[in-house]
Amino acid sequence: MNLIDADKSSVWHPYTQMRDWIRWDNKVIVGGKGFYLIDSTGRRYLDGIASMWCNVWGHSDNEILNKMSEQIQTIPHSTLFGLGNQPSIVLAEKMLRLCKGMQKVFYSDNGSTAIEVAMKMAVQYWHNKGKPRKRNFISLENAYHGDTLGAMSLGYLPKFFRPFKPLLAKVYKAPSPQAGIQPSCTDDNKDVSQTERIISKHKDTCAAFIMESGAQIAGGGIIYKQGYQKRISELCRQYDLLFILDEIATGFGRLGNMVEYLAQRSRPDIVCFGKALTGGYTPLAVTLTSADIYDSFLGSYAESRHLCHGHTFTGYPLGCAAGIANLQLFEKHKLIDRIRENAEYINRRLKELNSPIVANLRRKGLFAAFELQRKTKPIRLMRNNELVQYFVMRESMKMGVILRSLGNTMIVIPPLAIFRKDLRRLMDVQLLLVKRIERESK
Repeated sequence: MNLIDADKSSVWHPYTQMRDWIRWDNKVIVGGKGFYLIDSTGRRYLDGIASMWCNVWGHSDNEILNKMSEQIQTIPHSTLFGLGNQPSIVLAEKMLRLCKGMQKVFYSDNGSTAIEVAMKMAVQYWHNKGKPRKRNFISLENAYHGDTLGAMSLGYLPKFFRPFKPLLAKVYKAPSPQAGIQPSCTDDNKDVSQTERIISKHKDTCAAFIMESGAQIAGGGIIYKQGYQKRISELCRQYDLLFILDEIATGFGRLGNMVEYLAQRSRPDIVCFGKALTGGYTPLAVTLTSADIYDSFLGSYAESRHLCHGHTFTGYPLGCAAGIANLQLFEKHKLIDRIRENAEYINRRLKELNSPIVANLRRKGLFAAFELQRKTKPIRLMRNNELVQYFVMRESMKMGVILRSLGNTMIVIPPLAIFRKDLRRLMDVQLLLVKRIERESK
């Protein structure tokens, strides 16, 4: 049995209709070099989706992998249950220096679990303060916060999660800031005033308001206008709600800022990071809290005020060593400056999108999105009845670039440290795909 046959017979792939998968000429990745992945036949593909938005430095040997190798030789895993380890302390101190206003770092292993930690912290915070009725949440429409039950409750997207709705917690929904999807719309007051009414109505039973920081990516690529996030932060203070921010996909430079909530001039009580934290090389996520949150959990053991939550690999040395090396490389290579330069290049190339099927173009940092639609109707199918998202991935790989769309929403989301020549190729393929979809879609 060859590699591809073995993959088809044994692996159940995420967010994939497996009946379609087994009909495709699928690839098995066996190596990487630079920002390219290499399949079992030796063909190279530019990683145009940053390995699901987490890869920073590509797939070759680098200082992060070297530090991980050193850490494996020292101690790869040691629990934080009753013990400490040096890498977790060093990484936490680095994170707190970056994330002004935060006081403590709680480790987990992926973005969804970081969100679950934030939810539990928020509910127990109010319980410890003698207000146990404050246990529900408010989040934005079109939000996405992960695939575990609590995260799905906050970011309920029917097309993904409808079968699981009976399992989900009660969450009140505030309107998504659609101004980010309609550039001609300048009136944000309607969204904010509706959100304030929802907060005011449910403030006595809600623990927190949670939102993605700077933009909603998986929920449609909605980029907030400057001032919107700050205003929501102020409303949470006004109505005594905790403010939780999700920077799992938007932090570490994706939107052009190392820490997006600082650029948004908003003040969270709790904030979550993941994805690019380790450069994309090993699982790790963090939930950071203010001093007020942390202090509410202090007391005698008999009072049960402490946070009863943990993971086998919480703050494990190997993951933290990768995170430390990653942050050092950000500084060494002045990566935020390079991201901003590449963002300007993307802006210039996107001006070439003069197709009649392109609508609602928006961009920030190394992220851009636009809708594929014909006469205001979303393009779902090609003329041969192939789904447009299948067409995007299949045809981009034929051209040596891995791309994925969100249905009829095209996104640009390359590795954060991508070289200009590779970014040029990625944009060339994006533009060619749009032209082909214009000609070959229904």
